[in-house]
Amino acid sequence: MLEFVFFNAQTCGQFVDFLGNLGVGADLVDDDETFGVAIDEGLDEALLDKIELRYDELMVLDQSLFEQQADADGEHTAGVVLNLASGDTVYAQVDPFLLGRIMEVLTPEEFGSVVNAIVDAVEKPDRRPLCKR
Repeated sequence: MLEFVFFNAQTCGQFVDFLGNLGVGADLVDDDETFGVAIDEGLDEALLDKIELRYDELMVLDQSLFEQQADADGEHTAGVVLNLASGDTVYAQVDPFLLGRIMEVLTPEEFGSVVNAIVDAVEKPDRRPLCKR
């Protein structure tokens, strides 16, 4: 299953409606802090591209709504998604100013690669020097 995560119920609902219009079944995977949508991985590549494009569009709105709500509540927080080898997903809280500075330089995909490399190194330590790997 592919999982798409939102921080706002409104954008999650729009995504589910979009999937329904495409005839794609979706399972809701909510937790205390997020709204998740899981879909089958075996979809046609062109359809997956269309779904991912819509998700990216909605994430811009989702982030904006999240930040507006946080500002209204006087909260300033940021987090990084960590995908563990066990299949679990956890969130690491990060100083929002620091994360903002990182995201000015790196794309989300680039930063995700760095985070995944750190998670892999923690879960599967390799004590050899880098030049010997």
